[in-house]
Amino acid sequence: MRRLIVSTAACGLLMGVASAATAETSMRALAFIPHQHPVMKMSHVWVDRVNAALKGKLKINYVGGPEVIGRREQWDAASKGVVDIIMHVFADIQDRAPATASSWLSKCTIPQERKNGHFAHLDAEMKKLNLKLIARVQIGNFYLWVNKNAKSLAELKGLKMRTGSLYDNMMRKLGMVPVTMNSPATYTALERGVVDGFGWPTSGVLRRGWIKKAKYVIDLPFFGNSNMGAIMNLDKWNKLPADVRKTMTDISIAYEPEMVEYYNKLEAKDWQEMKGKITKIKFSAAENKKYIDAAYETEWARLTAKIGEKRVAELKKLSCN
Repeated sequence: MRRLIVSTAACGLLMGVASAATAETSMRALAFIPHQHPVMKMSHVWVDRVNAALKGKLKINYVGGPEVIGRREQWDAASKGVVDIIMHVFADIQDRAPATASSWLSKCTIPQERKNGHFAHLDAEMKKLNLKLIARVQIGNFYLWVNKNAKSLAELKGLKMRTGSLYDNMMRKLGMVPVTMNSPATYTALERGVVDGFGWPTSGVLRRGWIKKAKYVIDLPFFGNSNMGAIMNLDKWNKLPADVRKTMTDISIAYEPEMVEYYNKLEAKDWQEMKGKITKIKFSAAENKKYIDAAYETEWARLTAKIGEKRVAELKKLSCN
Protein backbone atom coordinates (compact mmCIF):
# COMPACT_ATOMS: atom_id res chain seq x y z
CA MET A 1 0.00 0.00 0.00
CA ARG A 2 2.86 2.38 0.91
CA ARG A 3 4.54 1.70 -2.47
CA LEU A 4 1.28 2.47 -4.21
CA ILE A 5 0.89 5.75 -2.34
CA VAL A 6 4.47 6.76 -3.08
CA SER A 7 4.13 5.81 -6.74
CA THR A 8 0.87 7.71 -7.03
CA ALA A 9 2.42 10.78 -5.42
CA ALA A 10 5.49 10.56 -7.66
CA CYS A 11 3.29 10.20 -10.70
CA GLY A 12 1.30 13.26 -9.67
CA LEU A 13 4.51 15.22 -9.14
CA LEU A 14 5.82 14.25 -12.57
CA MET A 15 2.53 15.23 -14.17
CA GLY A 16 2.74 18.60 -12.44
CA VAL A 17 6.28 19.14 -13.72
CA ALA A 18 5.24 18.13 -17.24
CA SER A 19 2.24 20.44 -17.06
CA ALA A 20 4.45 23.34 -15.94
CA ALA A 21 6.94 22.59 -18.70
CA THR A 22 4.29 22.74 -21.39
CA ALA A 23 2.28 25.64 -19.94
CA GLU A 24 1.44 28.40 -22.39
CA THR A 25 3.20 31.69 -21.66
CA SER A 26 0.72 34.55 -21.51
CA MET A 27 1.74 38.12 -22.34
CA ARG A 28 -0.06 41.46 -22.35
CA ALA A 29 0.32 43.95 -25.20
CA LEU A 30 -0.66 47.62 -25.34
CA ALA A 31 -0.85 50.20 -28.14
CA PHE A 32 0.27 53.80 -27.78
CA ILE A 33 -3.07 54.98 -29.22
CA PRO A 34 -6.47 53.22 -29.04
CA HIS A 35 -5.66 49.76 -30.35
CA GLN A 36 -8.70 49.61 -32.65
CA HIS A 37 -7.61 52.76 -34.53
CA PRO A 38 -6.99 52.04 -38.26
CA VAL A 39 -3.32 52.95 -37.81
CA MET A 40 -2.97 49.92 -35.53
CA LYS A 41 -4.66 47.43 -37.90
CA MET A 42 -1.56 45.46 -38.87
CA SER A 43 -0.31 45.23 -35.30
CA HIS A 44 -3.36 43.01 -34.69
CA VAL A 45 -2.39 40.89 -37.69
CA TRP A 46 1.09 40.45 -36.24
CA VAL A 47 -0.35 39.39 -32.86
CA ASP A 48 -2.76 36.95 -34.52
CA ARG A 49 0.01 35.35 -36.56
CA VAL A 50 2.28 34.92 -33.56
CA ASN A 51 -0.55 33.42 -31.53
CA ALA A 52 -1.52 31.01 -34.30
CA ALA A 53 2.04 29.82 -34.89
CA LEU A 54 2.84 29.43 -31.19
CA LYS A 55 -0.46 28.06 -29.93
CA GLY A 56 0.14 26.20 -26.70
CA LYS A 57 3.51 27.91 -26.22
CA LEU A 58 2.78 31.64 -26.24
CA LYS A 59 -0.36 33.75 -26.18
CA ILE A 60 -0.27 37.54 -26.63
CA ASN A 61 -3.34 39.26 -25.21
CA TYR A 62 -3.83 42.64 -26.91
CA VAL A 63 -5.60 44.32 -24.02
CA GLY A 64 -5.91 47.94 -25.14
CA GLY A 65 -4.13 51.25 -25.40
CA PRO A 66 -3.53 54.42 -23.38
CA GLU A 67 -6.74 53.90 -21.43
CA VAL A 68 -4.96 50.99 -19.69
CA ILE A 69 -1.56 52.66 -19.19
CA GLY A 70 -0.92 56.19 -20.42
CA ARG A 71 0.98 56.63 -23.66
CA ARG A 72 3.96 58.32 -22.01
CA GLU A 73 4.10 55.76 -19.20
CA GLN A 74 4.06 52.69 -21.45
CA TRP A 75 7.82 52.76 -22.12
CA ASP A 76 8.69 52.49 -18.43
CA ALA A 77 5.96 49.91 -17.94
CA ALA A 78 7.48 47.73 -20.67
CA SER A 79 11.04 48.30 -19.50
CA LYS A 80 10.10 47.21 -15.97
CA GLY A 81 7.95 44.29 -17.10
CA VAL A 82 4.64 45.71 -15.90
CA VAL A 83 3.42 45.07 -19.44
CA ASP A 84 5.14 42.65 -21.79
CA ILE A 85 4.78 44.19 -25.25
CA ILE A 86 4.06 47.69 -26.53
CA MET A 87 3.19 48.82 -30.03
CA HIS A 88 4.83 52.20 -29.81
CA VAL A 89 6.66 54.98 -31.61
CA PHE A 90 10.31 55.79 -31.06
CA ALA A 91 9.56 59.51 -31.29
CA ASP A 92 8.32 59.37 -27.70
CA ILE A 93 11.75 58.39 -26.37
CA GLN A 94 13.88 60.93 -28.19
CA ASP A 95 15.21 62.15 -24.84
CA ARG A 96 16.33 58.66 -23.78
CA ALA A 97 17.32 57.11 -27.11
CA PRO A 98 17.94 59.96 -29.59
CA ALA A 99 19.57 57.72 -32.20
CA THR A 100 16.24 56.00 -32.84
CA ALA A 101 15.32 59.10 -34.88
CA SER A 102 16.87 57.30 -37.84
CA SER A 103 13.74 55.09 -37.85
CA TRP A 104 11.50 57.81 -39.26
CA LEU A 105 14.27 59.45 -41.26
CA SER A 106 15.05 56.17 -43.01
CA LYS A 107 14.63 55.97 -46.77
CA CYS A 108 15.33 52.22 -46.87
CA THR A 109 12.74 49.56 -47.44
CA ILE A 110 12.00 47.47 -44.34
CA PRO A 111 13.73 44.36 -45.81
CA GLN A 112 16.78 46.54 -46.57
CA GLU A 113 16.84 47.63 -42.93
CA ARG A 114 16.93 44.00 -41.86
CA LYS A 115 19.91 43.31 -44.14
CA ASN A 116 22.04 46.45 -43.85
CA GLY A 117 22.15 46.70 -40.05
CA HIS A 118 19.65 49.50 -39.51
CA PHE A 119 17.11 47.23 -37.79
CA ALA A 120 19.94 45.87 -35.61
CA HIS A 121 20.88 49.45 -34.71
CA LEU A 122 17.33 50.20 -33.56
CA ASP A 123 17.27 46.94 -31.59
CA ALA A 124 20.55 47.88 -29.89
CA GLU A 125 19.04 51.20 -28.83
CA MET A 126 16.07 49.32 -27.36
CA LYS A 127 18.42 47.00 -25.48
CA LYS A 128 19.77 49.98 -23.52
CA LEU A 129 16.25 50.41 -22.14
CA ASN A 130 15.82 46.68 -21.34
CA LEU A 131 13.63 46.26 -24.40
CA LYS A 132 13.66 44.14 -27.57
CA LEU A 133 12.53 45.32 -31.01
CA ILE A 134 10.82 42.38 -32.70
CA ALA A 135 9.08 43.90 -35.73
CA ARG A 136 8.14 47.10 -37.52
CA VAL A 137 4.33 47.09 -37.42
CA GLN A 138 3.26 50.21 -39.30
CA ILE A 139 4.42 52.35 -42.17
CA GLY A 140 2.99 55.35 -43.96
CA ASN A 141 3.60 58.89 -45.11
CA PHE A 142 2.91 61.73 -42.72
CA TYR A 143 1.23 64.99 -43.69
CA LEU A 144 0.32 68.29 -42.08
CA TRP A 145 -3.41 69.04 -42.16
CA VAL A 146 -4.56 72.63 -41.55
CA ASN A 147 -7.72 74.77 -41.44
CA LYS A 148 -6.22 77.39 -43.76
CA ASN A 149 -5.66 77.34 -47.52
CA ALA A 150 -2.05 78.47 -47.17
CA LYS A 151 -0.48 79.76 -50.37
CA SER A 152 3.06 79.95 -49.01
CA LEU A 153 5.21 78.80 -46.10
CA ALA A 154 4.83 82.24 -44.53
CA GLU A 155 1.11 81.61 -44.08
CA LEU A 156 1.85 78.59 -41.88
CA LYS A 157 3.51 80.72 -39.23
CA GLY A 158 1.63 80.92 -35.97
CA LEU A 159 -0.71 78.01 -36.69
CA LYS A 160 -1.21 75.84 -33.59
CA MET A 161 -0.70 72.18 -34.52
CA ARG A 162 -1.58 69.01 -32.66
CA THR A 163 1.51 66.84 -32.35
CA GLY A 164 2.55 63.65 -30.66
CA SER A 165 6.30 64.50 -30.65
CA LEU A 166 7.30 63.24 -34.11
CA TYR A 167 7.04 66.52 -35.99
CA ASP A 168 7.65 69.09 -33.24
CA ASN A 169 10.97 70.28 -34.65
CA MET A 170 9.64 70.49 -38.19
CA MET A 171 6.67 72.54 -37.04
CA ARG A 172 8.87 74.95 -35.10
CA LYS A 173 11.15 75.34 -38.12
CA LEU A 174 8.11 76.33 -40.17
CA GLY A 175 7.03 78.84 -37.53
CA MET A 176 4.13 76.72 -36.32
CA VAL A 177 3.29 76.13 -32.65
CA PRO A 178 3.28 72.42 -31.69
CA VAL A 179 0.68 71.43 -29.09
CA THR A 180 1.21 67.95 -27.64
CA MET A 181 -1.93 65.89 -27.01
CA ASN A 182 -3.13 62.32 -27.38
CA SER A 183 -4.97 61.58 -30.61
CA PRO A 184 -8.48 61.07 -29.10
CA ALA A 185 -8.47 64.73 -28.03
CA THR A 186 -7.76 66.02 -31.54
CA TYR A 187 -11.34 66.53 -32.78
CA THR A 188 -12.43 68.51 -29.73
CA ALA A 189 -9.25 70.58 -29.89
CA LEU A 190 -9.95 71.41 -33.55
CA GLU A 191 -13.60 72.17 -32.80
CA ARG A 192 -12.73 74.55 -29.96
CA GLY A 193 -9.88 76.27 -31.80
CA VAL A 194 -7.24 74.94 -29.42
CA VAL A 195 -5.35 73.80 -32.53
CA ASP A 196 -5.53 74.83 -36.20
CA GLY A 197 -4.39 71.52 -37.60
CA PHE A 198 -2.49 68.33 -36.93
CA GLY A 199 0.24 66.02 -38.18
CA TRP A 200 -0.90 62.49 -39.11
CA PRO A 201 -0.91 59.89 -41.90
CA THR A 202 -4.08 59.51 -43.99
CA SER A 203 -5.41 56.63 -41.92
CA GLY A 204 -8.40 57.47 -39.76
CA VAL A 205 -8.65 61.21 -40.45
CA LEU A 206 -11.91 60.87 -42.41
CA ARG A 207 -13.57 58.40 -40.05
CA ARG A 208 -12.68 60.47 -37.01
CA GLY A 209 -14.02 63.65 -38.56
CA TRP A 210 -10.78 65.58 -38.24
CA ILE A 211 -10.89 66.90 -41.80
CA LYS A 212 -14.26 68.52 -41.13
CA LYS A 213 -12.26 71.08 -39.16
CA ALA A 214 -8.98 70.94 -41.10
CA LYS A 215 -9.95 70.70 -44.77
CA TYR A 216 -6.53 71.43 -46.28
CA VAL A 217 -3.57 69.08 -46.47
CA ILE A 218 -0.05 70.01 -47.50
CA ASP A 219 0.53 67.41 -50.19
CA LEU A 220 4.21 66.88 -49.46
CA PRO A 221 4.64 63.52 -47.68
CA PHE A 222 7.47 63.02 -45.20
CA PHE A 223 8.82 60.39 -42.74
CA GLY A 224 7.38 57.58 -44.88
CA ASN A 225 8.99 54.78 -42.89
CA SER A 226 7.10 55.74 -39.76
CA ASN A 227 8.63 54.76 -36.43
CA MET A 228 6.39 52.18 -34.82
CA GLY A 229 7.58 48.83 -33.55
CA ALA A 230 6.43 45.77 -31.62
CA ILE A 231 8.68 46.02 -28.58
CA MET A 232 9.01 43.46 -25.77
CA ASN A 233 10.52 43.58 -22.31
CA LEU A 234 14.05 42.22 -22.85
CA ASP A 235 14.10 40.01 -19.75
CA LYS A 236 10.92 38.28 -20.86
CA TRP A 237 12.25 37.91 -24.41
CA ASN A 238 15.41 36.26 -23.09
CA LYS A 239 13.37 33.82 -20.97
CA LEU A 240 11.46 32.54 -23.98
CA PRO A 241 12.70 29.25 -25.47
CA ALA A 242 15.02 29.66 -28.45
CA ASP A 243 12.50 28.07 -30.82
CA VAL A 244 9.79 30.53 -29.74
CA ARG A 245 12.09 33.50 -30.29
CA LYS A 246 13.06 32.17 -33.73
CA THR A 247 9.43 31.65 -34.71
CA MET A 248 8.55 35.20 -33.67
CA THR A 249 11.47 36.57 -35.67
CA ASP A 250 10.65 34.50 -38.75
CA ILE A 251 7.00 35.56 -38.61
CA SER A 252 8.04 39.22 -38.33
CA ILE A 253 10.39 39.06 -41.33
CA ALA A 254 7.69 37.46 -43.50
CA TYR A 255 5.00 39.84 -42.20
CA GLU A 256 6.78 43.17 -42.71
CA PRO A 257 6.58 43.37 -46.55
CA GLU A 258 2.87 42.47 -46.36
CA MET A 259 2.39 45.17 -43.74
CA VAL A 260 4.01 47.73 -46.06
CA GLU A 261 1.79 46.66 -48.96
CA TYR A 262 -1.32 46.91 -46.78
CA TYR A 263 -0.60 50.48 -45.67
CA ASN A 264 0.36 51.61 -49.16
CA LYS A 265 -2.97 50.33 -50.48
CA LEU A 266 -4.79 51.83 -47.52
CA GLU A 267 -3.30 55.27 -48.22
CA ALA A 268 -4.41 55.10 -51.85
CA LYS A 269 -7.90 54.10 -50.69
CA ASP A 270 -7.95 56.91 -48.11
CA TRP A 271 -7.13 59.52 -50.76
CA GLN A 272 -9.88 58.19 -53.00
CA GLU A 273 -12.43 58.39 -50.17
CA MET A 274 -11.35 61.94 -49.29
CA LYS A 275 -11.67 63.16 -52.86
CA GLY A 276 -13.83 66.27 -52.86
CA LYS A 277 -13.68 66.53 -49.08
CA ILE A 278 -10.21 68.03 -48.75
CA THR A 279 -8.03 70.42 -50.73
CA LYS A 280 -4.43 69.47 -51.45
CA ILE A 281 -1.96 72.34 -51.40
CA LYS A 282 1.64 72.75 -52.45
CA PHE A 283 3.94 75.71 -52.71
CA SER A 284 6.56 76.82 -55.20
CA ALA A 285 9.33 74.36 -56.05
CA ALA A 286 11.77 76.28 -53.86
CA GLU A 287 9.35 76.37 -50.93
CA ASN A 288 8.47 72.71 -51.37
CA LYS A 289 12.16 71.92 -50.86
CA LYS A 290 12.31 74.13 -47.77
CA TYR A 291 9.29 72.32 -46.40
CA ILE A 292 10.84 68.86 -46.84
CA ASP A 293 14.17 70.13 -45.52
CA ALA A 294 12.31 71.37 -42.44
CA ALA A 295 11.36 67.75 -41.85
CA TYR A 296 14.59 65.89 -42.60
CA GLU A 297 17.47 68.34 -42.30
CA THR A 298 16.12 69.81 -39.08
CA GLU A 299 16.01 66.33 -37.55
CA TRP A 300 19.52 65.42 -38.71
CA ALA A 301 20.85 68.72 -37.34
CA ARG A 302 19.12 68.11 -34.01
CA LEU A 303 20.52 64.60 -33.90
CA THR A 304 24.05 65.82 -34.73
CA ALA A 305 23.94 68.12 -31.70
CA LYS A 306 23.08 65.14 -29.50
CA ILE A 307 25.21 62.28 -30.81
CA GLY A 308 27.86 63.92 -33.00
CA GLU A 309 28.69 64.14 -36.70
CA LYS A 310 30.48 60.78 -36.88
CA ARG A 311 27.54 58.81 -35.52
CA VAL A 312 25.06 60.73 -37.70
CA ALA A 313 27.15 59.92 -40.77
CA GLU A 314 26.94 56.24 -39.83
CA LEU A 315 23.19 56.44 -39.33
CA LYS A 316 22.65 58.26 -42.63
CA LYS A 317 24.41 55.40 -44.39
CA LEU A 318 22.44 52.76 -42.50
CA SER A 319 19.15 54.53 -43.22
CA CYS A 320 19.79 54.98 -46.97
CA ASN A 321 20.12 58.78 -46.79
